[in-house]
Amino acid sequence: MSKIGIVRRFLGRLITLYVPLAFFIFFFLAPFYWMFITSLKENKELYNLQASRLWVSAPTLRHYQELFTETAFLVWIKNSFLVALIVTAFSLVIGIMAAYALSRLRFKGGTAVGAGVFITYLVPPTLLFIPLASVVHRLGLYDSWWALVVTYPTFMVPFCVWLLTGYFRSIPPDMEECAMIDGCSRFQAIWRITVPLAIPGLVSAGIFAFTMSWNEFIYGLTFLQSSSQRTVPVAVPTEFVLGDAFFWGPMMAAALLGSVPIAIAYAFFARYYVEGMTSGAIKG
Repeated sequence: MSKIGIVRRFLGRLITLYVPLAFFIFFFLAPFYWMFITSLKENKELYNLQASRLWVSAPTLRHYQELFTETAFLVWIKNSFLVALIVTAFSLVIGIMAAYALSRLRFKGGTAVGAGVFITYLVPPTLLFIPLASVVHRLGLYDSWWALVVTYPTFMVPFCVWLLTGYFRSIPPDMEECAMIDGCSRFQAIWRITVPLAIPGLVSAGIFAFTMSWNEFIYGLTFLQSSSQRTVPVAVPTEFVLGDAFFWGPMMAAALLGSVPIAIAYAFFARYYVEGMTSGAIKG
């Protein structure tokens, strides 16, 4: 290949790949960088209009110290973890059973049920929190994070069912039939054959459910009032904004630390997440 061809190929890759990639990296990482440098600034630097907005002149960890010693941040993290883990586990269990029934079993009204599940997923959660508030009050769960455990599956389960239905349909049923011929019950065939083969789809649905449970704000703001019951997305704007006073340092520190678990989850399971979304969702 001539030098001109090499240059053209390099310029083509630069324009079509590296420049857009650099733009998207900057676009997605800029908010995290802003939170990080804001959390390291002293209050006098934060409110100094002459100070640099893109750099820290005198870094400090005082805001992080205040976050852990003067607030209930660890309690908020614990509440978020418990809610997200319980909701994710429940959504996956229900999703596996419902998705398997819709993808493998033939029964009257099965197509209508599948369409109903998908339509339910399309209903905005903001339309449901008012009637769900009545349910939460009747159950005596108001101002308890258990209210979130009860209400979050209303929009987690439909997505898990929709995604896993498509993924189960991509798995040949012959292996399950062979297992049942060899003496396995249908439940054993599901547990030993179908579920291991559907790991990418399960991870994809689990990450989605965990992320949505961790980041959800409207239900948490509606059902939780006590600081000891709040999750991180609700506590950050309510505990660090008092009237017209914004405590930017601790707020940015809490927001940055609150995003770490989601970033770790995607870092470890990104390959399974992409595979599950591009395989099961498309084939469904």
